[in-house]
Amino acid sequence: MIGEIVAVCISAAKGERKTPVEKVLLRENHGIVNDAHAGDWHRQISLLAKESIDKMRAMGLDVDNGDFAENLTTRGIDLPALPIGCQLQIGEVLLEVTQIGKECHTRCAIYHQAGDCVMPKEGIFAKVLTGGEVTPGLPLQVVGNS
Repeated sequence: MIGEIVAVCISAAKGERKTPVEKVLLRENHGIVNDAHAGDWHRQISLLAKESIDKMRAMGLDVDNGDFAENLTTRGIDLPALPIGCQLQIGEVLLEVTQIGKECHTRCAIYHQAGDCVMPKEGIFAKVLTGGEVTPGLPLQVVGNS
């Protein structure tokens, strides 16, 4: 299964939308350098499909890449269908899926606007097994399970 990276996004603080940038550097067992969610834990990187963002746009929301606090916006892979432990290759970078969806303890602005949010159900999280640079346009490939 092959998809692509549509956008790479970072934020300085947790709990806010992320800003698309030209490239990001992923560090092994850390996440994205200069991103608020990086660290020694199981949710170093967040991924959300462009198809999920498009669902929210179809509901009338003015949202785009990074607005759901995702680090990597993808296209072409059904992210929530991937099993925990699945590995994803992006160039030299290797990620391992650690969590599908997440519980939202507080309702974000998007939830209040639309009455729903895709990140808790359709976003996935991963840890960085092998670091490297990621830019929009790179292929994203499911390479196996651990």
